[in-house]
Amino acid sequence: MAVTKETKAKLVKEFGKDKGCGATEAQIAILTYEINDLTEHLKEHKHDFHSKRGLQMKVGKRKSLLAYLKENDVVSYRETIKKLNLRK
Repeated sequence: MAVTKETKAKLVKEFGKDKGCGATEAQIAILTYEINDLTEHLKEHKHDFHSKRGLQMKVGKRKSLLAYLKENDVVSYRETIKKLNLRK
């Protein structure tokens, strides 16, 4: 369920630009990967309420990071949303 080092490195390389894993875009990408993984887990284990709470916390964190990115860099915000397919 956790993000492997290889997957995290790949996401940071793709979204991190020059800042590495501290970049807002990289953090959003990692959270999105974790959210998708937890969503698949919860489809099978409907009564895993501890994981459900963790999922809700990750969604909230991603939401706040997206709001920050939207305020500070609209172009990067739009690119990130398009790459991650967050908006339909």
